[in-house]
Amino acid sequence: MSEGIRVLIVDDEVDFLNSIAKRLELRDFDVTKASRGVEAIEAARTGGFDLALLDLKMPGIDGEEVLEILKQEHKYLEVIILTGHGSIDSAVECTKLGAFGYLSKPYELDRLLEVLKEAYEARLTKKYADDQERLSQIMAATEELSAESILKKFRQHMVEHPTPLSVLKALRRLDDDEK
Repeated sequence: MSEGIRVLIVDDEVDFLNSIAKRLELRDFDVTKASRGVEAIEAARTGGFDLALLDLKMPGIDGEEVLEILKQEHKYLEVIILTGHGSIDSAVECTKLGAFGYLSKPYELDRLLEVLKEAYEARLTKKYADDQERLSQIMAATEELSAESILKKFRQHMVEHPTPLSVLKALRRLDDDEK
């Protein structure tokens, strides 16, 4: 289940960060670490992550601010708060900002893995629903076109993307841009 799932872990406690990263890497997660909020935001802009584990209390930009930015910039990124400074108020606020889950430190690994699995499934479900909606819109627009205009658009596309591999690469870039 975890193979290839890209996870960004953000925590200013470096020993904890390294420990949890190692535990997830041993379970085939593709892990990137960040020890500051700014570092996490920059990594997310280039990393194409599926999930993020985020501490709340950090120097500089705190976890709530990072959560808000990540959710604004990355439509399908699911964020799980993992904090040693949790409260009901912060859990409610983080949920309002779009956090998928909220766990307290010390954490139980089995529970964390369960939440990661649920978050990844939620991400895939959202992406699939949006892809289906886009496909429906394309199909509706295509139905309005004549066979001649479709053929003309296809020829133009083949000029711009002459090989099937280039078409697949362009589709992959579009998919990666949406992460």
